[in-house]
Amino acid sequence: MTEKPWSKQYDKGVPVHLDYPAMSVQEFLIARAQKNPDTIALICEDKKITYKDLLRDSRCFCENLIKLGLKPDDRVAICLPNTIEFVTVYYGALMAGGIVAAMNPNYPLPEWRYQTDIVKPAVLIGQSQRQEDLLALKTAANIKTLVIVGNNKEIENLHSADVIPFSSLIQKSKIHIDLPDRKAEDAALLQFSGGTTGQPKAALALHRNVIANILQFSRWLTPMEEGNEVFLTVIPLFHVYGMVIGLNVGIALGATILLVPDGRDLEALLMLIPKYKVTFFPGVPSMYQAINHNRNVIAGKINLHSIKACISGSAPLAPETRTQFEALSGAKLVEGYGLSEAPTATHCNPIQGENRFGSIGLPLPDVDCRIVDLTDDDKDMPVEESGELLIRSPQLMQGYFENPQESASALEKGWLHTGDIARMDGDGYFYIVGRRKELIKVNGLQVWPGEVEAILRQYRGVRDAVAAGIPDEKTGETVKAWLILDEKAGFNKDDLINYCRQFLAAYKIPTEVELVDQFPRSAVGKVLRRKLVEADCKKKSGA
Repeated sequence: MTEKPWSKQYDKGVPVHLDYPAMSVQEFLIARAQKNPDTIALICEDKKITYKDLLRDSRCFCENLIKLGLKPDDRVAICLPNTIEFVTVYYGALMAGGIVAAMNPNYPLPEWRYQTDIVKPAVLIGQSQRQEDLLALKTAANIKTLVIVGNNKEIENLHSADVIPFSSLIQKSKIHIDLPDRKAEDAALLQFSGGTTGQPKAALALHRNVIANILQFSRWLTPMEEGNEVFLTVIPLFHVYGMVIGLNVGIALGATILLVPDGRDLEALLMLIPKYKVTFFPGVPSMYQAINHNRNVIAGKINLHSIKACISGSAPLAPETRTQFEALSGAKLVEGYGLSEAPTATHCNPIQGENRFGSIGLPLPDVDCRIVDLTDDDKDMPVEESGELLIRSPQLMQGYFENPQESASALEKGWLHTGDIARMDGDGYFYIVGRRKELIKVNGLQVWPGEVEAILRQYRGVRDAVAAGIPDEKTGETVKAWLILDEKAGFNKDDLINYCRQFLAAYKIPTEVELVDQFPRSAVGKVLRRKLVEADCKKKSGA
């Protein structure tokens, strides 16, 4: 778009354009260790580490990786939760010239194998609890070096020369090692994504792509003061959302970062907020929703008022979730949008300005957007009309690793085809309507799950809702809804359908409703609609 109406809505102090220095990601840590060496960089459970010591350990790990034979652009696969060790090996691998490929530490062996077949890592790093699977993966995927984090006694019990304890790799090398000179144009990250086709691929980001997003978001977070913030990072570091917003931006701002390895213990998570006076808490809607329903929070027994701002991503943020959380915490909760192909954020509501319900917000500085016709990429849609969201920005990936066909499909003439259906209002606020692949077609008529879900969530007693298309002999597909209720007693499906008739065309109204206790979700909280549809089809086929 030649005009950028969104720039008029920016918070004071947020520029429309930024200058991006030619540097590498690890230089943020190096600079911070020089400026604030004794500031606590990371806290994880009962462990703390200063910026000075984090840099020392990362540098030692880097030198030892090089001694083990790591070459520039070799891939380093990290299978760790949110721990100090993750951060150490992340920066150490980048310093050594490696490309970080972070993987979910809870994945079963076949999922790991699928991902290592794509990225072909030279080094694999994982936990002692999974050492048997890691050894099997090392052999099957022909990985040269396996590093195990954890109890040395457990590692010794393997009696295997194939395993190197992490603790031995943060010891200072007696031999001087010259580090590779990594530049802005060198590769930094491989992040797994389904893209528009749903098949896992690894999006390749250069150092300059990651740097761009770190700087964009550092400027967007207008209430944040350098050296005075405490980040609560429970979103997984193996996902680009956690890695960039929860870690890299925190390091750039000189924050103290609270790492939470397992966010399922809500009570323990909540106690961290008043204990450490958390100021920034990026998360996903289900986290804020759970906090809203916590009895101790509702009763005022847990003080959340140190929090200045929260970013919600990965899934739509229900208006009532935002309203209730802001009332309980006094914080600003804003919805944003990002994807692995543009690590990580491209849009966000203003932190201090107007925070519009249902909107993913405004494009960040230097992010350009188009909304195009679903059948003609050259045709731009008018304001308020829906089409596919295309993005062009300095944080865009270079392509999918060793997958030129998918890369060419996703990136055309410098524009990323997101696969998301969106619209823009007259002030430049964007709204996600749905995914191209999740589009429901009832007798050829288009239904976006998001518009159905928004109405379902407004119905009394509905805590959360998911809509998806299921096969139907007469119409090709029909809409089914899965609901999580506050109380199942007293729920009446017919009343719900009558309510929907007030807001939705007849073909958009769910013909089936199923009550569930929870939705299948990805590691960062995205609802996996396909899992619900697959389960529905299995149930009906008797499989």
